[in-house]
Amino acid sequence: MSEQELMQKAIAMLDRAYIPYSHFPVGAALECEDGYIATGCNIENSSYGLTICAERTAAVKAVSEGHTRFRRIVIAGRSDDYCYPCGACRQVLYEFGPDMEVICLNKKGEAKKMNIKELLPCGFDSSWL
Repeated sequence: MSEQELMQKAIAMLDRAYIPYSHFPVGAALECEDGYIATGCNIENSSYGLTICAERTAAVKAVSEGHTRFRRIVIAGRSDDYCYPCGACRQVLYEFGPDMEVICLNKKGEAKKMNIKELLPCGFDSSWL
């Protein structure tokens, strides 16, 4: 899938976000190494700690379908700044794609590209166990 197509899938997920509390939609499109695409949006809960981010929604969907090696993810938001993954999402993504590309979009569709290791330089993995 082209990078532009993956970006469009992430942007399309913004309209599916369930955000009655923050009103801050986030959409994600995750490409696995085998070509599988998982999409996700943030899903809020009145018990705030139970809220799940778009990135983790996509990751959980991919893993539950048997895809555990991630190539890249696009994260879209409607803010002026780029939509970066939170710390929990960074760790979950690192688990399945320690070398994956992360593409963060702002509301204009401008992209900032980096590697997950730039976002989580000392990520926790099985070598620590």
